[in-house]
Amino acid sequence: MPRNQIPPFELKLTQREAHPERTVVRLATGAAFGGDVLAICAGPCSVESAEQIEATAAAVARAGANVLRGGAFKPRTSPYAFQGLGLHGLELMRVAATRHGLAVVTEVLDPRDVEAVSAYADMLQIGARNMQNFALLREAGLSRKPVLLKRGLAATVDEWLMAAEYLLLAGNTQVVLCERGVRSFDSNTRNLLDLSVVPLLATMTHLPVIVDPSHGTGIARLVEPMSLAGVAAGADGLLVEVHPDPASAVSDGRQSLTFEQFASLVGKLAEVAAAVGRRLPAPGLVV
Repeated sequence: MPRNQIPPFELKLTQREAHPERTVVRLATGAAFGGDVLAICAGPCSVESAEQIEATAAAVARAGANVLRGGAFKPRTSPYAFQGLGLHGLELMRVAATRHGLAVVTEVLDPRDVEAVSAYADMLQIGARNMQNFALLREAGLSRKPVLLKRGLAATVDEWLMAAEYLLLAGNTQVVLCERGVRSFDSNTRNLLDLSVVPLLATMTHLPVIVDPSHGTGIARLVEPMSLAGVAAGADGLLVEVHPDPASAVSDGRQSLTFEQFASLVGKLAEVAAAVGRRLPAPGLVV
């Protein structure tokens, strides 16, 4: 091989041949990624207050979600933007999720925070900006906590799978891939949601794959049709942003669904899921 030629990516642990059976990632609450029942993750971009996250947890559980998503540590392009409530935000999420029978998935930004975030979360999210933060990937892998790995802003499928390889190599077999759109030349949507990778990855890897139509489009009215399309394409679940009042959200309000919009979406998902041999989660505990 010429010295200036880059060797091909070598996938050892994520490739389908290494694990012929599809991996099913199960959380402590019973929510699963990769089985017959879809994982429906819903909640705000940022945890803003106890009232906000409590109202959201109750609404999404009532509609049929089984995982509460939300950011306590926020990676923001501007250093002056809201950066999240930190550990207090994690505490608020955990209380609200437990009250309503939901699991918690939340982002971790720093290898030094993996242990602290793991104490509150059922699943660690590695965001798009950190997909190739190899120190963070190794630490999350060593935690053995289930990991949701988002595709990078301009990552190829091979680069994305190599990032997952870091997690598996560290000993963590509980990894879920999340397609959240890639950056394109067209500014009409926030990103280009690449749904073709869902069936493609089913032939390449044993890992479950879910779709984030909120970041994938950046426009609330596009979230429902792309959610339905994602499930039709074979996604093992969805990651949807939901807020009590999107117009007042401190981040990503434009792409967030209201409670009513989310309930409408879940109602339409049942028929699509049934058509591809999947089911929706049973409604959570609502008090």
